[in-house]
Amino acid sequence: MSFKKLLAKYVILLLFFTGALQAQVCTLDIGGKNAETMVRVFQLNEAQMMILETLQGELDVETKSLNEQIEKLLASHPQSTEEELIKLADKYKVLQQKIVKASYDSDKKLLSEFNPKQYERYLQLCKAAIRQPISVVPKVYRDSIDPE
Repeated sequence: MSFKKLLAKYVILLLFFTGALQAQVCTLDIGGKNAETMVRVFQLNEAQMMILETLQGELDVETKSLNEQIEKLLASHPQSTEEELIKLADKYKVLQQKIVKASYDSDKKLLSEFNPKQYERYLQLCKAAIRQPISVVPKVYRDSIDPE
């Protein structure tokens, strides 16, 4: 393998992973497999669980479409020159950012349904994990029982 090709592959890998080096946002991972843990940790009520389920479905549809676009891009984009690899990386990065944004937006929608105590728990967990929390205004429920 020539030095140019090796360098080009290194540049591509570097571009793919630059997103991981940015400030880490404290995500809920709505699209992941931890819904039960989320329900338990934040003690979600029935309405919040329904919202979580809806958000998971919407996110699944959106990310599936974006992942299909990524697969098509990787399968069809020319990759024989350094310039082509850089263009591929740029296109890939745009699609990856759309996935990250969709996940962030879903997390933010669910967080906006948290009551103040649930949101405070989220903030505590983010602080413990040294992550940047997503800022929302917690929802006040009329049927919430507040002992204070």
